[in-house]
Amino acid sequence: MRRPIVPLVLAITTAFGLVSVQGLAKPAPAMSAQPPKLIVAISVDQYSADLFAEYRSSYRRGLARLQQGAVFPSGYQAHAATETCPGHSTLLTGVRPARSGIIANTWFEPDGPRGSKPIYCAEDERDPASSPKNPVVSAYHLKVPTLGEYLKAANPASRNVAVSAKDRSVVMMGGHKIDAGYWWKGAGFATFKGGTLSPAATRENAAITKLLAKGAKPFALPDNCQPTNQAIAVGKSAVGTGAFALPKGKPDLFRASPRMDSATVNLANALVDEMALGQGAATDVLSVSLSATDYIGHATGTEGLEMCIQMAELDKTIGRLLNHLDQRGIDYLVVLSADHGGLDTPERADLQAYPGAVRVDASLGPKELSNAVAARTGLIVTDATLVFGEGGDYFVNRALSPADRTRAIDALLAVVRANPQVAAAYSSKELAQTPLPSGNPQDWNLKDRARASWDPVRSGDVVILLARGITPIPEPMPGSYIATHGSPWDYDRRVPMLFWRKGIARFEQPQPVETIDIAPTLAAILGLGVTDGSFDGRCLDIDGGARNTCAN
Repeated sequence: MRRPIVPLVLAITTAFGLVSVQGLAKPAPAMSAQPPKLIVAISVDQYSADLFAEYRSSYRRGLARLQQGAVFPSGYQAHAATETCPGHSTLLTGVRPARSGIIANTWFEPDGPRGSKPIYCAEDERDPASSPKNPVVSAYHLKVPTLGEYLKAANPASRNVAVSAKDRSVVMMGGHKIDAGYWWKGAGFATFKGGTLSPAATRENAAITKLLAKGAKPFALPDNCQPTNQAIAVGKSAVGTGAFALPKGKPDLFRASPRMDSATVNLANALVDEMALGQGAATDVLSVSLSATDYIGHATGTEGLEMCIQMAELDKTIGRLLNHLDQRGIDYLVVLSADHGGLDTPERADLQAYPGAVRVDASLGPKELSNAVAARTGLIVTDATLVFGEGGDYFVNRALSPADRTRAIDALLAVVRANPQVAAAYSSKELAQTPLPSGNPQDWNLKDRARASWDPVRSGDVVILLARGITPIPEPMPGSYIATHGSPWDYDRRVPMLFWRKGIARFEQPQPVETIDIAPTLAAILGLGVTDGSFDGRCLDIDGGARNTCAN
């Protein structure tokens, strides 16, 4: 008698689960067609598409898992004002800054109560206690709802939670109706005026206080980081060899290190447990904005040892967040992107085949521009500057008559357009007459990019766009501010967009998409009946197979 044939049994272990195959291989379970119980929206501040491309092969944990989903390596923050507040405002609203009103981190409203004093994007200046440096944190200036608000409108049982080191990241991702919101202030996490810290936030603050009291050793150097360990002279100091040793009692150094992201995820994980996020009948939203990449990029640049260590730690930190959700058995969908990219410090770029990278000339400062306009026109404003502004938006003093204001604006345009460090400059009138751009953001001209972040009240009388490679920091401050972003160029506009859910079929689409596509993509998966025209972006089909996730 012949013995029965025993089928071959294979157990294939991957980094993301165990697939058992009996006989012939079977496909992994497909992504569920039902809405997930939790949306996890991760923003990595200053995480450019260039950084993603440079380090993606070294990731082994959270960022490795996300690359097993729908990968869009060329996501665009398509507007010109590539700053934290505008960038975060696009992620879960699905609209451009020109529509959301969030055109910069700070702006001026010369005809309003503040006059020539700045307004912070995430403050409610109607409260007398608020100032740009110590704001009463609010989404007051955000003109549109977020995904979490759409969910709460559809089902009030949905919770909308946001955590970050930055208050503006919390409110721009969470919006006006946030069930819990926490950000870093001073030496621990804080919340909205009149609110109290939850037990989870109190415990995390206690752990941070304990760590700050004793300090911490430097991070170990990953093998792939050895080539980046090179000192670069910047001003009177040097960068490129730091490993984030933490002296006792230095919360600012804690913040500008991988420890900040770790604390943010610690709090996010604790809030998942405390609020049972993703474990109720309604879908919840958890927004997690990780700010350390931005702080490190500003303090040390994007290409040194410091950033290499940060990329390794970021991968581990995101891995801890995803593993925590796995352990709770939550059905979740993750999207990861960034508010903007970044440019390395010009001192290092000069040594690495980019001599065109330089610091902005002092002649383009507000005081110098004001003097230049006065010299051209003979106009004077007693006890005040003729021209004021920052970040590319410049205003002419409202004390001038309308005719003199026009003369001053024309003179300002002539001065900056003659400067070789300026790529383009537009009057507010020119941008008002420019249609909102459409089509591939990769192909937009500079006026299109400026128009996408122009607001008739909040934008300057003149919008100035610096030439490629110009760092708008005339004098570097090593350890805090030597490199930045905010330009209309693709090193600041292009960011990764990654979607992952259990069962998703992996694919990579290199063609450009936009961060304003995230909200309509998630809204379709959630089956939200959002009114046509609510989004500037389009739904992306992230299934990678026959099913169309935009047709839910």
